[in-house]
Amino acid sequence: MTCSITWPIVRAGLATFALALAHDTHAALAEVVAVVSAKSSITSLTKDQIKDIFLGKRTEFPDGSLAIPIDEVAGSAVRDEFYARFADMSPAQVRAHWSRIIFTGRGEPPKTAATGGEAKKLLLENHNIITYMDVRLVDSSVRVLHVP
Repeated sequence: MTCSITWPIVRAGLATFALALAHDTHAALAEVVAVVSAKSSITSLTKDQIKDIFLGKRTEFPDGSLAIPIDEVAGSAVRDEFYARFADMSPAQVRAHWSRIIFTGRGEPPKTAATGGEAKKLLLENHNIITYMDVRLVDSSVRVLHVP
């Protein structure tokens, strides 16, 4: 009888621990921002415009210039946070989206950079690149896109 009383208490304790861990993990995630080169003429994009560029639905910025998205590698916490924030998509949903696009021959996913630093380096080499990064990597060489 003691086991039947103890087990619900143990389960409740495990559930509380799991919720606390999930909350702490979410709090530890960095703030992710969409950026372009500081030399780019682009100063703001809507959340939908950013999402459409990264999901292959748009290939140009509103001014008509080419938009080249750069993703971080799959599994990156910054990438996961970006897609959650800007596209309301989980990593599995992003994979499924690109699987459909590739299978039907309608496009290719963005090129990837191994790290935020590598994405930033690519951004500085080509002013048509748009990427995202942890806000802690932002400096005067990049412009954080205002999202109205």
